[in-house]
Amino acid sequence: MKGPRGWAFRGVDFRAPAGSFVAIEGPSGSGRTCLLLALTGRMRATEGHAEVGGLRLPKKLAGVRRISALGPVPGVSDLDPAFTVAEHLRERALLQRRFDGSLRSLLTRPSVRKAAARARIDAAMAAVGLDLASLPKGERTSVRDLERLEGLRLSVGLALLTKPRLLAVDDADLKLSDAEREDAWELFRSIAASGITVLAVCSAPPKDALLVSVRNVRDEAPRHAKKNTGADDAGKDTTEEGAADALAETGRS
Repeated sequence: MKGPRGWAFRGVDFRAPAGSFVAIEGPSGSGRTCLLLALTGRMRATEGHAEVGGLRLPKKLAGVRRISALGPVPGVSDLDPAFTVAEHLRERALLQRRFDGSLRSLLTRPSVRKAAARARIDAAMAAVGLDLASLPKGERTSVRDLERLEGLRLSVGLALLTKPRLLAVDDADLKLSDAEREDAWELFRSIAASGITVLAVCSAPPKDALLVSVRNVRDEAPRHAKKNTGADDAGKDTTEEGAADALAETGRS
């Protein structure tokens, strides 16, 4: 992906079977977020192609968006700190019902729809290990009062409500302690074990993840190196400005 001031990322080459935990690693400004958004159909690449769930990018952007979901991605899918946990859950459930659009759903009694939505919420919160009753004010707890790991679990749980085949998380281990980071990796492993591919931008990825490494390489051609995880490493010709320009140029959602 290229912006007016240079490459956001290029030369990426890797394969990940369904149910993989893929870690995108690299310094800030190396195109990690652009790559994350491109692989989930939220940004259009300049060159090359990818295939996600049998759908070829960049041609099938809308199709890939339908089978993928964003966890926390700063500036794109942030939680609203003024909302309570309950308000976020209710909003996501309503949006999910709106985009379901099936005649059967429209004809279902409101009480049945409400019960089904509650069941989906409970299942998603259980999947991410977030006990709503243990929060300071239960579901009425404001997002601004959540711990960093609790906010991560909530954001990922909201994404799981759409039943995605691909889950993407940016800055997955930002501001986490070593113990919290291990809890986050265990969360992603459990989601991957359920068959959902997890794509996470990490600063210190776990050794068992399929690693895709990106680096700032100015004025050099892409270089590929075999990783012991089976992924291919690619050098990146990019700058902070190039990544920002690509985001502004192609759109972020």
